[in-house]
Amino acid sequence: MGKKPRAIIHLDMDCFYAAIEVRDRPALRGKPVGVGGARERRGVLTTCNYEARKFGVHSAMPTFMALQRCPDLIVLPTRFDVYRREAAVIREILYRFTPLVEPLSLDEAYLDVTAHPGAPGPLAQIIRKMIFQKIKLTSSAGIGPNKLIAKIASGTNKPNGQLEVASEEVPKFMENLPVRQIWGIGEKTERRLEELGIKTCGDLQRLSRAQLVDLFGKFGLELYDLCRGIDDRPVEPDRPRKSLSTEETFPVDLTTLEQCEEKLEELFEDLMADLAQKESTREIRKIFVKLKFHDFTRTTAERAGLAPTLPDFRALLVEAFARTGKPVRLIGLGVRFAESALADAQIPLLY
Repeated sequence: MGKKPRAIIHLDMDCFYAAIEVRDRPALRGKPVGVGGARERRGVLTTCNYEARKFGVHSAMPTFMALQRCPDLIVLPTRFDVYRREAAVIREILYRFTPLVEPLSLDEAYLDVTAHPGAPGPLAQIIRKMIFQKIKLTSSAGIGPNKLIAKIASGTNKPNGQLEVASEEVPKFMENLPVRQIWGIGEKTERRLEELGIKTCGDLQRLSRAQLVDLFGKFGLELYDLCRGIDDRPVEPDRPRKSLSTEETFPVDLTTLEQCEEKLEELFEDLMADLAQKESTREIRKIFVKLKFHDFTRTTAERAGLAPTLPDFRALLVEAFARTGKPVRLIGLGVRFAESALADAQIPLLY
């Protein structure tokens, strides 16, 4: 009896933040909806629904630009507490099928279901059905022999669909695939390949390893395999980090507390987005604000028991700034997580 083929599922929630907002506000159904920062605060969209995408609106787009493209766009503020709660429910469901779950973000994860006795395609259907029954949100899935194929396949039948690519189907699947869909290829690399007449993975396969190394260095070796659908990366279960933070170094030193507070608000939005995307279910033990001054000295104010709210971070900023009053060249803020055993991630079955 031969070894069971590797089976990877890539699960991707459909417009997660926006879908939650529409679910909770039925009157928004069918209307273009975005979630993110307000126009007057130079905000950007975290995500938007498919109705908004028809106008060319997309995530990470400045809100003012999104409203230019879609004047009827309804922009709602983020509700990270709600997104974390729903993400925890999704994570519970995923762990029922395998301990090998690698979250990529709040709404996206790989699952290695090779050891599961069930066939991977039907398993993905069951997972998606359970998620919808529990939180009334749709998801899409890709199933393949590795992470690369599963990831690409999950975007093929969105929203609310899935695609399975068997090992023997990989060569045909890759042949006409645009090179941009390979991880690691961005706009710059895509333009360079287009200049060489290379648009698809089939085109890329015509180059030898040596030619790819000449063009792209070490990444060329990876490209040789990736354009053929070869990807040996394992699904790596989430390894809890001890903290999460964001910071910014300013081209001109900040000399007043008011200037620092203005920058703090922008950093706070970034941190909360990162928390929702990367550490949605972790218990926060401490919050902190770090300042680096013009003379490269630094200070950190931190406090246990405070919530990661803008007023609490502002209070720590005031404390840290008052210690010296020196011009500030960098502000950082973050959270420290409570220690938890990996076993805690194995959620009991809920029926």
